[in-house]
Order: sequence, then structure tokens, then C-alpha cells
Amino acid sequence: MPPTLGDFRRDQLAIAALFCFLGFQYATWASRLPALKDRFDLGGTEVGLLLMVCGVGAAVSFPLVAPLMRRLGARRLALWSALVLVAVLPVLAAAGGYPLVLLVIFVDGVAVGCLNVAMNARGAALESHYGRAAMAQLHATFSGGSLGGALLASGVNTVTHSVTAHFAVAAALGLLLLAGAGPRALPDAPPAGERPTEEEKKGKKGLRSLTGASRAALWLGCAMVCGTVVEGAMNDWSALYLTEETGASGRLAPLGIAVVSVMMVLARLLGDGWRGRWGDARMVRVGSVMAGTGLALALLSGGTWTALAGFACVGLGMATVTPCLYVAAADQGPDALALVAAMGTTGLLAGPALIGFVAGRTDLTTGMAVVAASAVLVAVCSGRVRWKEREGAAAAR
Repeated sequence: MPPTLGDFRRDQLAIAALFCFLGFQYATWASRLPALKDRFDLGGTEVGLLLMVCGVGAAVSFPLVAPLMRRLGARRLALWSALVLVAVLPVLAAAGGYPLVLLVIFVDGVAVGCLNVAMNARGAALESHYGRAAMAQLHATFSGGSLGGALLASGVNTVTHSVTAHFAVAAALGLLLLAGAGPRALPDAPPAGERPTEEEKKGKKGLRSLTGASRAALWLGCAMVCGTVVEGAMNDWSALYLTEETGASGRLAPLGIAVVSVMMVLARLLGDGWRGRWGDARMVRVGSVMAGTGLALALLSGGTWTALAGFACVGLGMATVTPCLYVAAADQGPDALALVAAMGTTGLLAGPALIGFVAGRTDLTTGMAVVAASAVLVAVCSGRVRWKEREGAAAAR
């Protein structure tokens, strides 16, 4: 019996629950950083180290992800990783010292890295199995989960300042989300790019040579690095750019992040239809050029409202870039997906620091120009990849 639209929607909701859960869990503990800072009397350096340790844990996880997916399958790896992230919350609330907090956050980063790859593999399998675009909407649910986590933190904090009570409620809600991500009909079949070759069947081991597939993975990874540099830098530097370079007031400065975030969520909700109409390759190239050109023109023109218009171009243009890159990487197999995800984490970690270094040596306008150039480089790198044509993609809606 051929799969129906109802089957697709059920599987899509199950995978969306994982994306929503990851955004919710991250926002939950990140929203209580001020409380943790006060509790352990941390300075800015210690807080920065805490955030860096989470990123290091995510980076460390990536060599483990591909073999774990082969052994467990993407669905089981995603669920086990998510359960670890649920357990992190009460353990973090009960931690008695800063060293233990660092260890818990490191474990959190490892689990985040595993879940990130596994859930994107599930999203790519969903598109392949049903011939329907879905990844952009899945990434939008991550943003929705982050918003939900932030709202819950605000609501609980009005009733009690107890981190333990907040994390207990969040853990319970996280388990409810995971209940919706349980076993579904979608098979855990290996991607086409990962089917065993004759050499692998004979037991030959070692890294694959730089064939067309692996070169494609490297180019996709470079595109992901540039794309995550753009996303990370806009989150970290847009408000400061508005106040320091355009003279915006403190009341207007937060609009930088808000404009990027709102445009990105709206575009991701609509993005799968656009992908079905124009294709992933065109979405990545046109979107990244739009983001880079719009931001560059805003920097040249100067002014607060012009900058906000440029930021809107970044949110709109970059919205579907990451989802499309994940799908293309999943086509190359779990090794390529893990590599691309690892390089994306590198961009998120190194990008804001790079912009800060450039701004320190010149000014923040020049630093933001690096962000615009990074967006254009996404188009250059993705142009070196042979993108897979997806049958039935136009059916996405």
C-alpha cells in the first residue's frame, strides 16, 4: 500500500517533536544562566567557559555519530540522545559546584551533537521516503521550541526562582514531547550514498579517498561553515552594530535580533513550498546572495532603519540554507552528515570570535562586512556541489 499524506504528516510530526525538543531543552538551561551565575558566583570568563564547553562537547561527539547511527539507527540514536538531555536538567539543578556544572554541560553538548545529526538524518529520510520537502518546517519547529523554553522560564520565574522546580517542569514537558517522537512507520534505511561497496563487503577499512562524493561533502561543509558564521554573528553582533555604528537607542537595538529571527521563522514555515518550486540548489544560492548583497548595501548606506532592512534580507535569505545543506549532506551518508554538522558547529563557535577580532583591529562595520562576504561564499561553495534532483518535491505543502 503506497504511503498516504496522513502517513507523511504523522512521521513529520514525530520528527518535528525532536527538533522542538532540542530548541526547548537548550533554551531552558540557557535562560537560567543568570541564576547559575549568581549561585556559583561566576564571572564573565567562567560563563564564557561554560558556553564554550557545550560547543566542545558537541564537536567531540561528531566522530561517534556515524558509527552509532550504523549500530542503532538514526531514530534510536535520536531518542537515546534526547533522554540524556532530559536527564541533564535535574542533574544540572542539583550540581553542587562549578566543576560538576562544566561536566554536565559537556555531556549536554555531546548529546546535542548526536541528536542534531540524528534528527536531521531522520528529516532527510522523511523527504526521501515520501518525495516531499519538509526540512525547512522542521527547522522552524526548533525555533518554536526555543521560544517555548524561553516563555516557560519567564512564566516559572514569576512564580518561583527555584531552578530545581523550573527544570523539573521542563523535564516533564520534554518527556511529553519525546512521547510524540516514538516509533513510527518511517523506516531507518541507510541512505543511498552509504550503501556498502564491494570493498567494504570484503572488509577493507580506512578513510574513503577524495572521490566526487567526499569532495561534495567537503564543499557542503565549507558552505555550512560560512552559513553558520552568518547566523551566529547576526545573533551576537547585530544589537551592538546598531548602537555603536548607527547610533540606535537601547530600545531599538534588540530589534536587530528580532528582525532576523522573525524573518527566518516565517521563511522556514514557507520554505518547503519554495524548495519544491525552485529546488534546493537555487534556494541556497539565491538566498545566500540575497543575504550577502542586502547586508552589504545596508552597511554601505548606513543608518538604523537601513541596517534593519539589511538584517531582514539576512533572515529571509539564510532561512532555508541550513536545512537544504543538511539534506544534501544526508544524501552522501552519515559520515558526510556528521562532517557537515561538525563544520557547522565550528562556524558557530569561531564566527562571532572572528568578527570580534576583525572589529577590534578595524571597526564593527568592517566586521559585519565579513558576515556579508561569508553569505556570498555559501553560494560559491554550494556551486561546486552536484545537487540531487528530488522527484515529487513540488508536492510539498
